[in-house]
Amino acid sequence: MLNNQADYQYIPEFLAQSEAEQLFNQLKSSIDWRQDKISVYGKQYPIPRLQAFIADEGITYTYSGLTLYGSGFPDYIQTLKNRISSITNSRFNALLANLYRDGKDHMGWHSDDERELGAAPVIASLSLGAERTFQLRNRRSPKQRIDIELASGSLLIMGPELQQQWQHALPKRLRVSQPRINLTFRYIYNIEQP
Repeated sequence: MLNNQADYQYIPEFLAQSEAEQLFNQLKSSIDWRQDKISVYGKQYPIPRLQAFIADEGITYTYSGLTLYGSGFPDYIQTLKNRISSITNSRFNALLANLYRDGKDHMGWHSDDERELGAAPVIASLSLGAERTFQLRNRRSPKQRIDIELASGSLLIMGPELQQQWQHALPKRLRVSQPRINLTFRYIYNIEQP
C-alpha cells in the first residue's frame, strides 16, 4: 500500500504483543548495545541513544564519520529478517538497532540516503517496547509533516522514494519513561572482501 502523501506502509500488528515482548527482552539482554560518537561539523557528540549494527559478515555501514562492521546474524534475527523480507518483497543484509532508554533518547531529522544504501532503498523498521511518535517532513515543504504513532510489534516499511523526498525523526518525549527498541532492516551494497 502506498500512502497518498509519502511512500510508506504501516502495519500496526506485524507481531503479536506476546511475540513483541519476548523479542524485546531477548534483544535488550543479548545485544551488545553501545553509545558511539558521531562527527557533526568536525565535533564529536555521543549519539542520544544506544545502538548496535548487525549484518552479514563483510558488510560495513558508514554515516556521520562512524563506520560499523557486520559479523553475521544470530539465528533468531535471521528468522525475523526472512519474515520481513517476505512481506516487503525486499532483500536485507543489515540492520541498525536502536535502543531508546526513555523519552530523552531521540533521533534528529535525517534521511537514510547514504551512498551504500543505493539510489532507492527500502527500509523496514520494526518497533518494540514503548510507543513513540515517528515524524516525517517533506524536504521541499518542511511544514508538511506526518506523525505516526509506532506501537510495539508494528512494522513501518519506508518505500524507495521516501528517503529522497522526506526526512524523518524520533523526537524527545519526556513523559515516556519506558524503553523502546527499533530494528531498521536495510540492504547495503558495499561488501568488503577479506
